[in-house]
Amino acid sequence: MSIFHNLASHLAAMRPKQWTKNLVVFAAPLFAFSINLQSFLGGLFAFILFCSASSGFYLINDIADVASDRQHPVKCKRPIAAGLVSIPIAIGMALILLGGALSISWWRSPQLGAAITGYAVLQVAYNLKLKRLVILDVIAIATGFVLRAFGGAAATDIVLSAWFLLCTAMLALFLGIEKRKAELRLAEIQGTKLRAVLKRYSLPLLGRMESVVTTGTVLAYALWSSGPALRGASTPWMLITLPFVLYGIFRYQLLSDPQEIAHEGEDHLEKGGRSERPEEVLLKDKGILFTVIGWICTCFLILWLKNQGVIQ
Repeated sequence: MSIFHNLASHLAAMRPKQWTKNLVVFAAPLFAFSINLQSFLGGLFAFILFCSASSGFYLINDIADVASDRQHPVKCKRPIAAGLVSIPIAIGMALILLGGALSISWWRSPQLGAAITGYAVLQVAYNLKLKRLVILDVIAIATGFVLRAFGGAAATDIVLSAWFLLCTAMLALFLGIEKRKAELRLAEIQGTKLRAVLKRYSLPLLGRMESVVTTGTVLAYALWSSGPALRGASTPWMLITLPFVLYGIFRYQLLSDPQEIAHEGEDHLEKGGRSERPEEVLLKDKGILFTVIGWICTCFLILWLKNQGVIQ
């Protein structure tokens, strides 16, 4: 194996595609309309730390699940399961990434250190127990996103609003439920449920949970974007971003719909749908990608018009 392929395998073992989940750290300054170079650098600092910590846990998780991953049609291609990265090297990488993220975060600030430590404790609890407990596994996934948001706020010295936390938690729950739906659908196609917790779920149950969380997400965002009258955003003009949120949620649901998956004609092993992998949806689905870009650009435009005194 060439040095390039060797390095590429080790980088792939850190699962860089999953780093898109850590972009949540930028949500706090965006929701607070604190968009400047200092906030960007603070958010970038938190992003790097969460990427390091999450990669450390992905390595540990892949080491622990190496036997089951080798039986999975997709996960068997992961570098550790495929034997491209040795387990001793993977352990060393995990220790460096985790140790570095924890020590640097506490050096930066106690609040950021607490967020990274909380994320690390949650990951340990998830891998040891929570991922096998029905409902609590989804809540644990959502809590991970909320802790990322806390980390982003701590790194940028922003005080989080209750609305922001509510919107983040609801959207994170939505993604967690969609992930379980896709995994369950794929398991039913293959006739085996490799993830133990899937035996406690059914598609009707996840559908009801999805309905509750979707309603909560849209309602929380709509109330926040209504502006200062409801102690939400600093301007009621944020309401014009609501269609982006609605379209993004509906688009994500469309991608997990069996009829849409069949229409795409993907390989039979992938018929669980891409919603099993939110990071892939964000990077590869043009509808979701343009929705996120449109939402961010609209937020910047509203902020600029507000700073110019054109709108209130």
